[in-house]
Order: sequence, then C-alpha cells, then structure tokens
Amino acid sequence: MEISEKQFGTLSDGTSVALFTVKNECMSFSVTDYGCRITSVILNGRNGERTEVTHGYSTFEGYVYDANYFGAFVGRFANRIENASFVLDGRTYMLDKNDGQNMLHGGFAGWDKEMWQPKIIKESTHAGVRFTRISPDGEQGFPGTLNVSVSYTLDEKNNITCRYTASTDKPCPVNLTNHAYFNLAGSGTIKNHTLKLACTHMLETDAALIPTGKIVPVSGTPYDFTSEKLIGRDIDKACGGYDNCYVTSVYNADDGSRSVPLSEKKVAHVAELVDTVSGRAMTVSSNLEGMQVYTGNMLNNVRGRNGAVYGMHSAICLETQCFPNSPNVRQFPSCVLQPGETYDAVTVYSFSF
Repeated sequence: MEISEKQFGTLSDGTSVALFTVKNECMSFSVTDYGCRITSVILNGRNGERTEVTHGYSTFEGYVYDANYFGAFVGRFANRIENASFVLDGRTYMLDKNDGQNMLHGGFAGWDKEMWQPKIIKESTHAGVRFTRISPDGEQGFPGTLNVSVSYTLDEKNNITCRYTASTDKPCPVNLTNHAYFNLAGSGTIKNHTLKLACTHMLETDAALIPTGKIVPVSGTPYDFTSEKLIGRDIDKACGGYDNCYVTSVYNADDGSRSVPLSEKKVAHVAELVDTVSGRAMTVSSNLEGMQVYTGNMLNNVRGRNGAVYGMHSAICLETQCFPNSPNVRQFPSCVLQPGETYDAVTVYSFSF
C-alpha cells in the first residue's frame, strides 16, 4: 500500500489545500481536505490501461465552483428536509431553502465547501486518510456542537471503506453520506450498466421528492432492481431518471425509534453495479437503512476532468444514508443523535475488474 500527499490548491485566504492518493497494485483513489471529497477512483486494467470511474475535475478550482457535489461528503443532513424545518423537543428549527421550499444536503453552507483536518492512516492491511471537523452549534440551523470524523481507506482486496462517526452535546438530526458519481465504463452513459439491489421496497415521494412516509414495494414497477437489470431499460418510465431512496435489509419495521444504535447495526450487501462492456463491477455494503439511487438527472453538459463533458445519465450515485425527511416523519427510524451516543456509519465500495 502506498499513500502520497501533494498540494492541490490554495483558498482565497491563503489556506493550502492537500490532495492524498492511496494505491495498491490494482487501483487507487484520491481525496482532498477541501469538502472531504473523493476526487478520483482509478482502476488498473490487465493491459496496463487506467480507467477513471468517477466524475470530477482536473483542478482544485473546479471543486470550488462545483454545484453537483462531485465526490463530496454531505452533512449535517444529507438529502431533503421538507419545508426546510423540523421540530425537536418542542422547538422549531429553520433551515436553508436551497431546493425549492425544502433543504437539500445541508443548505447553502454545505460541508462540501469546508476545510477538514486530515490525518494519514497507514496500517499493514489498509491505508487512507481520516478527516475531522467540529461543526459549531447552530451551523446550517441545526442544534448542538457536532464532532465529526470521516475516514476513507483502501485495502489489498480493492475495498474502499468509508466510516463516518459523530458525537454531539445537544440532540441533533444527523444524516451523513458521500456523493460520488460512478461510471464504470469511464465515459459515456450508465444506461448500459446493470444494477441489482438487495431492496424490495423504496420510499414513496411527492413531486418535490419529499418522502410521504409510506414504504412501498418495487415489484412490478420501473423501480424494481431486485434482479439484475440494465439501468436504461426503464429509466424513461421513472420520471426521466432515478432519484429514489431504497430501503435496505438493515431496516427493521419494528425498530422505528432505532432502539438499536447505528453502531450495532450489521453491514449488509446493498447493491451491485456492472459495466456490461468492460466487466468492471462495484458492490456496495452498508449498515444504513437507506440508499439514494441518483442517475445524474440534473447534469447538463458539465465541463469536468480533462475536458470531459458530463451530461444527463452519465453517472450514478449510490448514497447510503438515513431516510430523507426523517426529522418530520414519525414512523421513520429516528435520525436524532443524543449526547453520549455515537453516530457510526459504515459503507464499503468493493471493486472487481
């Protein structure tokens, strides 16, 4: 295992931004302390070719102006909160309305634009970087001082393990995820990728993609990926693309209050993505009860890495997370972190090629 560090850019206040690259014999990935982002995942082919399988930018400046959350770490609350507000312990908290009348991915002051403190991890079996940050009480409108730790590591079996932990001094909704965009072909569309999900149900949503509170079966709908299926087969029947939260096997309908701490939830297989042309594959495992499947429906000729142009359906995000809008839906598992508890989420991206 190898890990290297270099300067990636400089903020307007003179702060230096670093880029870390971790390699094994078969692949590499890169992360930066700006936005705690995964900036690159490269898979090495048998004939010496190297294929970049994530969307991103060639330069630091691309991430400064990025509006698509390429590889970003998202918090305090990933996905949407209805009417950009919630009530906790009798008090109403108002958030940013950055998605119509709703809040998306933490609002205008997202963590994707914040600097994080990095620390290199190098063990005999894996290597990577741990990033930490203290989110002050009231940031983004949320209560409590939140201590957050994010680690990204690579092992010799081509697993990228993402671990997110947090603690708070006041009760606070917490929902953390990574927003990497994947295209295992390296270019073109992901319509010829196959996707298989270990998810028999999904969250019903309204026109603004806010969960209604109902958990509905996918069987017999365009949203059914319980058997391997080309993403492009039914994508035009899915309102022009997928942007839906699927329910993983971690979810327990009898555990609506999450009486079992997240840290005690077992990591379960959630998804398998395969490029049918190259045979490259990625599986996703997590201890979270939800996974947002997003097929880049809003990408509109975004100028990306090495001049590449990213259009609609050019990549897919598989964002493991708590249920969206859960602060406002009583029957959903609670996302409220209490003082003395530890938020401890694990997601593993495993690659074969």
